[in-house]
Amino acid sequence: MPTYSATRELIGSPETVWAFLAEPTNLAGWWPGIGEVEPDRRGLAPGARWRIQTRGRANVFIGRKPDVTGYLVFLEVRRPELATWQFVEGKVDVELRLAEVSAGRTRVELTVSAPFLGGLGRSLPQRALSRLQTLCRTGGQV
Repeated sequence: MPTYSATRELIGSPETVWAFLAEPTNLAGWWPGIGEVEPDRRGLAPGARWRIQTRGRANVFIGRKPDVTGYLVFLEVRRPELATWQFVEGKVDVELRLAEVSAGRTRVELTVSAPFLGGLGRSLPQRALSRLQTLCRTGGQV
């Protein structure tokens, strides 16, 4: 199973970054391809299921791909240091680790795994963390 990782240092304490990540609607702002998130009542907790709507991308040969609805399920959650989840339909496993680097700075490591031919791009973790870093740098709710 292909596995790719990326690490970034973000502005904000682990608790502050965690609070941003725990807000379901923020996932669409930093995870590539997600357009809409509808969490269950448990929020960011083990066993919680969030309904997601992915944005169909334009393709030169077949036009715009349709939007797809799916789910992600949280497997393990240890606030404010670890969250693991799976995008159910694609069987994409995600691990997100946070660690304090210094006062007001957090190292975030994102690891993503998917079955062969599962559509996982090598750059996905880098793009996701780059978007998250930009939100933190610009004060976008973090």
